[in-house]
Amino acid sequence: MASVTTAPPLTLPADRFYRTALFFLVLTSTLAIVTTGKLDPVTTTLATSAVIYKGFRWWRGYPAELRQTLATRLVVAYLFFFPIDILFVSRNFMGTAANSTLFSALLASVHFLLFVTIVRLYSAVTDRDALFLAMLAFAGILASAVFTIDTYFLAFFLIFLLSAVAVFLGLEIRRGASQAIFPPVAARSDRERRFHRALTLAALSVAAGAVLFGSILFFVFPRFSAGYFAHSNSQPSFMSGFSDNVELGQIGEIKKSSAVVMRVRTGSRVNYPLLRWRGIAMTTFDGHRWSADDPRQRNISRPIREGWIPLVDPTELEGRPAVEIHFTVWLEPTGSEVVFAPFRPIALRGNFSAEGGNYDGEVRHSYLSHDSSASIFNPAHKYAAIRYDGISVLPVARPMDARNASTNYPTDIRDAYLQLPAPLDPRISQLASRITASANSPLDKSITLESYLRSNFTYTLNLTGKPGKDPLSHFLFEVKAGHCEYFASAMAVMLRTLKIPARVVNGFLPGEYNDVAGDYIVHASDAHSWVEAYFPGFGWLVFDPTPPASDSALSLLSRLGMYIDWFQLNWNEWVINYDFTHQLVLAQNVRRNSADWTEALRTKFRSLEAHLMGKLTTWQGSHNNLRVVFPAALVLLLFILRFDWIRKFFLWLSLQWQVNSAAATGNNPQLASRLYSELLRLLEKRGYSRPSTQTPREFAASARLQAELVPAITEFTELYAQARFGGKPCVSLRLRSLLDQVRTAPHSR
Repeated sequence: MASVTTAPPLTLPADRFYRTALFFLVLTSTLAIVTTGKLDPVTTTLATSAVIYKGFRWWRGYPAELRQTLATRLVVAYLFFFPIDILFVSRNFMGTAANSTLFSALLASVHFLLFVTIVRLYSAVTDRDALFLAMLAFAGILASAVFTIDTYFLAFFLIFLLSAVAVFLGLEIRRGASQAIFPPVAARSDRERRFHRALTLAALSVAAGAVLFGSILFFVFPRFSAGYFAHSNSQPSFMSGFSDNVELGQIGEIKKSSAVVMRVRTGSRVNYPLLRWRGIAMTTFDGHRWSADDPRQRNISRPIREGWIPLVDPTELEGRPAVEIHFTVWLEPTGSEVVFAPFRPIALRGNFSAEGGNYDGEVRHSYLSHDSSASIFNPAHKYAAIRYDGISVLPVARPMDARNASTNYPTDIRDAYLQLPAPLDPRISQLASRITASANSPLDKSITLESYLRSNFTYTLNLTGKPGKDPLSHFLFEVKAGHCEYFASAMAVMLRTLKIPARVVNGFLPGEYNDVAGDYIVHASDAHSWVEAYFPGFGWLVFDPTPPASDSALSLLSRLGMYIDWFQLNWNEWVINYDFTHQLVLAQNVRRNSADWTEALRTKFRSLEAHLMGKLTTWQGSHNNLRVVFPAALVLLLFILRFDWIRKFFLWLSLQWQVNSAAATGNNPQLASRLYSELLRLLEKRGYSRPSTQTPREFAASARLQAELVPAITEFTELYAQARFGGKPCVSLRLRSLLDQVRTAPHSR
């Protein structure tokens, strides 16, 4: 078996530094692409493994694995596979995308980009290959920017920027060193390591400056919402279950996912016991499926002033309002037209048009539709994330005077919300009558049914047994366990058997409140169904017969997750959705805050000045001698400033420090110059000034010097000249000794 030999030691300066930076450049670009989740598992695994394995071989000093000719042939061969990738491989993987043809071509291009990058990585030899790899890595970062808008892209981009600066620094230094006449630096020497640390600091400084300058340009330059990919997603994750027709069991499937569905910013925790993010209310039940009103009967609402779309006049709402809530929703793609809001919103504002962008530039194209059940829909849904603001009025959760509500329901309410499936198991109506036998009013009956289901049934997502043709009876009389859809359907049907109008509503529980960002984080597992029952004069009241789930304790990781979510929220708000409106808000905030800070600092300074003056006056009054000490100290300070003693003192301290540390620094021409300047200063005090026309040696040989000083000055001058111009070490101890001889020598008379 042939022995494996390693490459010779690296000889060019910054060679290992540049190879490390180039590896991280390619690795960061690859990870930025594969972590978008848009690539198939095979490509994700192979691409990442190939880059990491090559980094290991580079670190060990192994040569390139592929010849240049073979690498070129592999790339040309892949061009013949490229159409197959578009038509079959990528097309099959991107089948759920809104425009599968376009995105399959995009995905195939990314496959080709990764293939070329890896082939070039395994065949790179020259600096030109490294430059080509850097260009391919940059193309990979651009591809990942098309695929995702998540915050982790920022982390990859910052690492990529730092690696890119380091790569080009290393390349430039290597290029200069390869043409230099100086001998190369020994590999892995102390000097090389210090040089690498200096290069790392330089790369960090340049990258930080680029980020700072780029951030200023980003927030200052005018912003426009445009671009084909601005609000599209090649493979969106849709949340099913919120459509016009919902079958029993769909919510249970959604609740098994922990994906974030939306974030609702309210600024503070909403103190409302029945807070829900209401989605769609359904009127008709056939025993298996709930359905909403006919979409053709929906009403259209368009924006009026400032882009607000009015949905209902608050004065027309029945019952007494309890809380008015202002909110902002960041809704992820759901694949549904449903718009979520707390209870019944009176107005919404957002870009509900078919175009991308935010509401400020597309107000006239936005519109919403709503039906008789107060469900709100966005007919121009884009299968993409959307942001909208809203105002809702929350009624009193459980008004006790609703016990006196009339049972004379309007005809349209009776026709829509007393419908029952045919045939209906008679045991359901018998159970409802037996449970509510002691209740006297519709409100009491509703509360009794809600309490009965909460107390006698078990909540579970893992349904056992086959529900058969009547899943509701199976739930009520056999398994007595299920998830929220079964609880809500059972209560709504039993209320209807008691001639109380009721409907099932699908939406979300409040979710987890993040006090760091002031928003509710709503996951798919928060999907929920509940019941709304109608009481004349009080409107629709909310009932939730599902047993509450146990609250999990707040751990350190969950707290950290809140900070991450806060960053995600601000990333979406101030980077992804940053536009001209945000620029105006930012400018107003900066101007207002700067004025507040200026006034606060001015007030603080005045208060501190008055406080210190009062203290000083009191202290001076109790020490009468200070009346003489203060003027004397002031005169002394002026005297010190006049003769520049403070600067000279610090220069003397600096000189002493350099002299004492010179033994460790070796050749230090600057120290020799400082000591020679000190010698000239001492001689000038004795009346010997060196003319500018004389060299140091000519001055030392001058007959005008005092005879006792000539030997010391001559030796000092020779040592100075050798250190300053001859490249020899500075003998600081001897120079300081000679200075002491000059300083202590008696003056001539």
